[in-house]
Amino acid sequence: MSATTLSPKVVTVESLSERCDRCSAAAKLEVTVAGGGTLAFCGHHGNKHAADLVRVASRVAVEQGFAWAGEVPTA
Repeated sequence: MSATTLSPKVVTVESLSERCDRCSAAAKLEVTVAGGGTLAFCGHHGNKHAADLVRVASRVAVEQGFAWAGEVPTA
């Protein structure tokens, strides 16, 4: 049986008020995990863990102006 990888819905938001769950810096993205719950990440940690986040997220809210490594550019 093979695993299915789903792409999370990525939305841009004007701003986030959360703090990074790893280091308490200002959050640049908020990840809704497929199993429920949310995690917030600063730019550094969000980009560092982008590949893992894409695999477990159902939705990712990215702060406007932040270039997230997990976001696939649109043509």
